Amino acid sequence: MSVPARISIVTLGVDDVARSRAFYEALGWEIAGSVDDAICWFRTADSYLGLFGREELARDAGLRSEPTAEFGGITLAINVESEGAVDEAFEAAQAAGARILKPADRADWGGYSGYFADPDGHPWEVAYNPSFPIDEDGRITIS
Repeated sequence: MSVPARISIVTLGVDDVARSRAFYEALGWEIAGSVDDAICWFRTADSYLGLFGREELARDAGLRSEPTAEFGGITLAINVESEGAVDEAFEAAQAAGARILKPADRADWGGYSGYFADPDGHPWEVAYNPSFPIDEDGRITIS
């Protein structure tokens, strides 16, 4: 048997679950469930985004929790249908309290993208890539 190639849940370790939950709700994301404000999940097109206390998440994974570096080696991406949708997403993110890391601009790969950070510094790219069509469920196709 092999490991299935799928991502069911991406869980972000956060300093304050309630604050982070409010941020993602302000983006307009749908809460799927929560347990006593200790963890919550948001529905995405084909998976879930979890928010869990940073220290607790590290302990659950059997890792030491160390001070976070500005870049932890991962970015998350949201692909949208147009350049205008990128700009709209950035406006909504900024209104929700995001810190703009890199304003949206034309990319050398032929698309349009930029980055913002959530309240805990997790970097999100919002991108329009004309080579990655988006289906009716919000999933991209990379070929």
